[in-house]
Amino acid sequence: MEVAAHGEHLVRITRYPRLFPVNVYLVREEDGFTLVDAGLGGSEREILGIAKERGGEIRRIALTHAHADHVGSLDGLRNALPEAEVLVPEREARFLRGDMGLEPEERSRGKLRGSWKTVQTRPTREISPGDRVGSLAVVAAPGHTPGHVAFLDTRDGTLVAGDAFQTRAGIAVAGVLRPLFPFPALATWSLATALESARALRGLDPSRLAVGHGPVIEDPPRSMERAIAEAGRKAEGGRRA
Repeated sequence: MEVAAHGEHLVRITRYPRLFPVNVYLVREEDGFTLVDAGLGGSEREILGIAKERGGEIRRIALTHAHADHVGSLDGLRNALPEAEVLVPEREARFLRGDMGLEPEERSRGKLRGSWKTVQTRPTREISPGDRVGSLAVVAAPGHTPGHVAFLDTRDGTLVAGDAFQTRAGIAVAGVLRPLFPFPALATWSLATALESARALRGLDPSRLAVGHGPVIEDPPRSMERAIAEAGRKAEGGRRA
């Protein structure tokens, strides 16, 4: 595990199985931590230990989406933290229960992709854009998956964006392939929807971009704009094909 602090409130925890970095984040609150995403299976002991070392208890577990590399340790964490809130995007909660059906509008945009895992844990609250999770505002960010969300820290502008962007092997919008790290693109449901979300996330003017795969970027708007421009060209090329 690699652990790094970014600003006053964010702690990045990265696991590197077979050169596949997966990030989860501890967001410091007055009562302890909100954990954003649950990472790969078998990570719970290390996550809990790092939270303890950093002087706080995990009070809330909030998911950006339901892919297996973001929910793998959810059941283990829930067993260890029975009092913690579990906050899941409303649309993604169905995937966690094993309901993989798509709505007609969703089917018109693409097929579900990536690795999914059914879990025993049920949300204590299903969240929607506009809700709050401690200091985090829930922001719509569909595209990588149909119900994907991001979290904006209202104190300092940090954007925890899940897989709406990747920064491993270069910043990219979900669905834009990076040959040195292609997995987020290959697991993306709808590039066109991801592009719409990326533009909306850039409009938040974040001070820091924290993603599921790759390093945290400080002062990211220009980098996000370059990634959005590339995604726009790819999406336009796809429409012409």
